[in-house]
Amino acid sequence: MLFYNKRPGADIMYVVCNEHLEDAIEEFVEVYEQPPDIYELEQVSFTDWASPRRCNYCEKPPKYLVV
Repeated sequence: MLFYNKRPGADIMYVVCNEHLEDAIEEFVEVYEQPPDIYELEQVSFTDWASPRRCNYCEKPPKYLVV
């Protein structure tokens, strides 16, 4: 389950565990042809967004936001 919008120009965002960080980076680079920004979820907060409780690739708690 990835967070994305299929509209042209829409951003793809991944919330992933340690194990799947490399997968998210590779997929981001494949789509955008540039490296993503990576944030530790514990270090960031947004007023209108709550982090999902699971990694986009598995059931583990997420650790990183890849955008």
